[in-house]
Amino acid sequence: MKIQVGTATLSLVQVDITQQEVDAIVNAANSSLMGGGGVDGAIHRAGGPQILEECKAYVAQHGRLPTGEAMITSGGRMRAKFVIHTVGPVWQGGAHREEELLANAYRNSLRVAVEHRVKTIAFPSISTGVYGFPIERAAKIALATTKEFVQKIPQIAEVRFVTFRLSDFEIYGRLFSS
Repeated sequence: MKIQVGTATLSLVQVDITQQEVDAIVNAANSSLMGGGGVDGAIHRAGGPQILEECKAYVAQHGRLPTGEAMITSGGRMRAKFVIHTVGPVWQGGAHREEELLANAYRNSLRVAVEHRVKTIAFPSISTGVYGFPIERAAKIALATTKEFVQKIPQIAEVRFVTFRLSDFEIYGRLFSS
């Protein structure tokens, strides 16, 4: 499923994000950057120890990565050249700036991508796993933030939204079609 937004193509696929042949994949990381469960653990396992070493060096120099911010490492053993790590918000009912912080996670990941001349990028559904962000809200924020960014800053050629669960794919698909 694809849509055109300015000069960028936004696409939707249901596959393993660690297998994507793009310049960068985005990791829905925790603030320690030390790996974890879900997509974070899968990326660290697929990329190998180089990613963890780069994350450790970042934390030693800058401290934990704040919610909504993003940083970049190599892709390690994956096909992607880079991994952009971002920390999405934990859902607390919506009264703690969760929507703003989630939009910042997408926006700052795209900003880091542009700074590193990334042309193709793949996003997981940030914060919708163990962080509990409602998928419909999260998908709307992901698409709206990405569309706004690529219209203003046209350096990115493709943004791929990669879902793991079929139910997430269907929710994103409805938004792609509307």
